[in-house]
Amino acid sequence: MDKDKQPPPSSFDLQHHEPPQRPIWQIIMVAAIAAGVQFGWALQLSLLTPYVQLIGVPHVWSSFIWLCGPVSGMVVQPVVGYYSDRCTSRFGRRRPFIAAGAFLVGVAVFFIGYAADIGVSTGDEIKAPSKPRAIAIFVIGFWILDVANNTLQGPCRAFIADLSGSNQSKIRTGNAVFSFFMGVGNVLGYAAGSYPHLYKFAPFTKTDACEVYCANLKTCFFISIALLATITILACALVHEDRYVPDPEEEKSGKNLMFFAEMFRALKGLSRAMWILLLVTCLNWIAWFPFLLYDTDWMGKEVYGGEVGQPLYNQGVRAGALGLMLNSVVSGLFSLLIEHLSRWSGGVKHVWGALNVVLAGSLGLTVLVTKLAEAQRQFTTLADGTRVPQAPSAGVKAGALGVFAILGAPLAVTFSVPCALASIFSNDSGAGQGLSQGVLNLAIVIPQMVVSVLSGPWDALFGGGNLPAFVVGAVAALISGLFAFCMLPSTASDVRVSGGGCISTNDNIFFFIWMLDLCIHAKHDAEITSDSRI
Repeated sequence: MDKDKQPPPSSFDLQHHEPPQRPIWQIIMVAAIAAGVQFGWALQLSLLTPYVQLIGVPHVWSSFIWLCGPVSGMVVQPVVGYYSDRCTSRFGRRRPFIAAGAFLVGVAVFFIGYAADIGVSTGDEIKAPSKPRAIAIFVIGFWILDVANNTLQGPCRAFIADLSGSNQSKIRTGNAVFSFFMGVGNVLGYAAGSYPHLYKFAPFTKTDACEVYCANLKTCFFISIALLATITILACALVHEDRYVPDPEEEKSGKNLMFFAEMFRALKGLSRAMWILLLVTCLNWIAWFPFLLYDTDWMGKEVYGGEVGQPLYNQGVRAGALGLMLNSVVSGLFSLLIEHLSRWSGGVKHVWGALNVVLAGSLGLTVLVTKLAEAQRQFTTLADGTRVPQAPSAGVKAGALGVFAILGAPLAVTFSVPCALASIFSNDSGAGQGLSQGVLNLAIVIPQMVVSVLSGPWDALFGGGNLPAFVVGAVAALISGLFAFCMLPSTASDVRVSGGGCISTNDNIFFFIWMLDLCIHAKHDAEITSDSRI
């Protein structure tokens, strides 16, 4: 009898029934959580580095602090995905993890924002160049924030896939809407971070230990908490999730297998399509990370010709922040066009491949912009004979900002298409959505760790500067695009579209039309929701 027993099901084999499709407004509600999450990320990118310098974090600690993102992503998302696939809470599989992640974000930003105050109250000197207690609180808060964000985002994307059922077009568009709200959150975060007098709306944030800059950061974090909490509460309260009841075999396997053994077995059972997706995603993020890590530094050094700490360098960094704002606007708007473009081009893999080629070309343009800035650089001679570079010409500035703006389009695709394809391939193989998203995240965080460790020595090998890493990114983007064109399998809906078959009405409407449809047919959607609960 024992030889006839089948191996216990893995988390990649948990979707044993056809999940019902939900009204589109429910997908939009869950996707909107991305705005609250990304608002906090934008604040990190625009405000946190100067704050780190304010509390005196030693340079040797800096790499340790920023390493927590990929490390937590490599561990937390697969673990959360695994347990969210198997969660039997009466509140559903995804909502408990989304709520827990949002709560941890609130705890984390409190520690980060009040690190200087807590440090001084426990013994740090206000005027000391380095505040060790404040640094310790900050590091704890920063690690909690990365864990919280990874706890939150994976279940959100898995929840979108659950609500979409087996409708591949709705899965793709749900992830595109998620990408749209990420752009919205970025724009709001950069706008809030750029306003120097925001603390006046919450004057209690300014203390002896926390001056204007620190008070602005605290105020921004309070706004971030309020935004994320409001959206999360609304989404969890209005979007119903059925309780998950596992089969007896699943319960038995859950008791007998440890997570990492299960993870290893699940990786061995990945489909060929999923392995190709991981390869293309890995190359895609090798292309992205050099620019994401050093974009404002490139503006300050190569484009503006300044040195770290000099006014011209700071002016370039501020121009880079404006570029990030333009990038976010383009990314948010372009995300609404992805589903339409996938139909027009004959498949979502063609959109991803084409935009990876655009990414390669844009990273190559950084070399052109840099060479033009160097060729046109003008200097002012001071009284002591020192030559000081001037700001670049308007044309060079426009070219650099244009690179930021163009990159918004491939960034929107990167934020949505891989996650949508992971959900589609998981549905096709009967896989668990949570662990599938966690496995996909491995193809993101591993390149991040590689780029973080190797980009500095690689740039130094060619005389310093950011261009060598950007060129490697351009090559990786080009290879990723070719692999997307030639190796990624087409999804079933892509085949129907390219073959001229019928496309459902829901497949032909954009996000803003959905919002109009929500207003007109709210009663009908409510009846659908009611029926799905019965």
